[in-house]
Amino acid sequence: MKSIYKITGLLLAFTLTFSSCDEQNLLDLNTDPNAVTDMDMAFLFSLATLRIGGEYENTRANMLYAATMIQHSSSLAGYFSGDKYFYNAQYSGAYMERHYTDVIKLYSHVIDKTKDSPEDANLNAAATVLRIYDLHRMTDLYGDIPYFQAGRGLEDEANWFPTYDNQKDIYFDMVDQLKAARDKFSPSAKGLGVQDFVYGGNLDQWKKFTNALLMRIAMRMSNKDAAKAREVFIEANNSGTFSSVADNGYIQYTTGPIGNNRNGLNDGYWNTYKYSQDCKISKTFIDWMKANNDPRLMIVSGGLGDPTASADTWNTDPAAQRGMPNGYNTQTLRTILSPSELAEFEALQPRGNRMFAMLNLKYLDWEDPYVLITYAETELMKAEASIKGWITTDANTHFRNGVSAAITSWVDFDPTFARSTAEINAYIDGRGFVAASDADKLRIIGEEYWAATWLNDIESWSNWRRTGYPVLTPTQDPNRFEANEIPRRLRYWEAEIGGNPANYEAARVRMGGDNLMTKMWWDGGN
Repeated sequence: MKSIYKITGLLLAFTLTFSSCDEQNLLDLNTDPNAVTDMDMAFLFSLATLRIGGEYENTRANMLYAATMIQHSSSLAGYFSGDKYFYNAQYSGAYMERHYTDVIKLYSHVIDKTKDSPEDANLNAAATVLRIYDLHRMTDLYGDIPYFQAGRGLEDEANWFPTYDNQKDIYFDMVDQLKAARDKFSPSAKGLGVQDFVYGGNLDQWKKFTNALLMRIAMRMSNKDAAKAREVFIEANNSGTFSSVADNGYIQYTTGPIGNNRNGLNDGYWNTYKYSQDCKISKTFIDWMKANNDPRLMIVSGGLGDPTASADTWNTDPAAQRGMPNGYNTQTLRTILSPSELAEFEALQPRGNRMFAMLNLKYLDWEDPYVLITYAETELMKAEASIKGWITTDANTHFRNGVSAAITSWVDFDPTFARSTAEINAYIDGRGFVAASDADKLRIIGEEYWAATWLNDIESWSNWRRTGYPVLTPTQDPNRFEANEIPRRLRYWEAEIGGNPANYEAARVRMGGDNLMTKMWWDGGN
């Protein structure tokens, strides 16, 4: 028994001694002395940029939710959650899950490591702009989000459980951050060069991009703080933004691993998964293009037929294109088809959806660009700003420039998408913008912005929530998650409920709920 007491006493003494050791000694046990301790910040910048267009979250947030909610695309499959306003935790939280741990973390590290280096001013500025770009999309998807502490968990344990910041505070800080970054770009600092997959090191274009993003942010808050929005928009516009389609903000991909050097959105739509088989162009979008004689009809649509079969078997007659109605499954769709349509649908089983227009494979290559923001968008925003009285330049000119650019930019995806000047002008004239009332002009601008942001559906959805255009009829599935209304946001990544409970709960209470129909700060409703 004495021996047992002695052993117990020794173990207790050892435990107390070990527990009193400096905590750093314990942490050092997990440190690999042979690990890399320094990393090329330009490499991390490039990696973060490529990951903005990653497959996982772009498939879920952009394609399965936003594109179908905004009625660009449609599906009979239930996993296309946005089509019928279902809730899927993995899909809804995907953007938070992937971008905080990948994109935001990488950009934050680059910014912090280069902030005191004049030589790296351009790298620091570009990383700041794209970090804000991604956080802007994040807050527009979810509302209040971790912002000021985002991506900095490795720096300090105080950031391990980040606070969810108020969206208004986020918006105002994004403006300040972007202006500071824009003014930091300098030809005397080290160039970005080939490690810049957006502009290849062209600093003038980076400044224009920053101002374009400021204009987008200004417009988004315009229903909530018109004075601040006007101030931000005018300053950005006067500082100089996109002047042609050559300034379009794209991530330029080639062919490489998923989520790295290939366009993940296109990979999700077509090259790897069944999604393209289950996804068709919405009847809302097809009908709108046909009604307006839109020359983009056979750019957006690849035709009717089997996308896995030879292209010469597809029906590419513009008049024959038929969009799929949103909000139906394989059973309920049968109830609204005409007898002849139903016969066609049954004859094509088990892929009856092939009677509807498919996405065009020519813009679904892995190496196609990933759209961030375009000249078309900035010109359409300027047309709106002119109508609002923020700027004095001509709204009609901006509108014509914007619509023309939205059509001509498609050649960046495939040369066969070129449309003649005569076709484009006829389409623009047919929209009747010049003779329209100011109220109707805002509607037309909203519709054209919707058309111009095809494939960039997170932006389409955000602008629709701000403006209410185009006017969309909500789907009516009885199994919808909350209401038969187009959702106003996505729900937070569910891991936050257990992993960061106090801050999650504070955000949920402040926003009035963590639901699909919870409105965020800038959402004036429609």
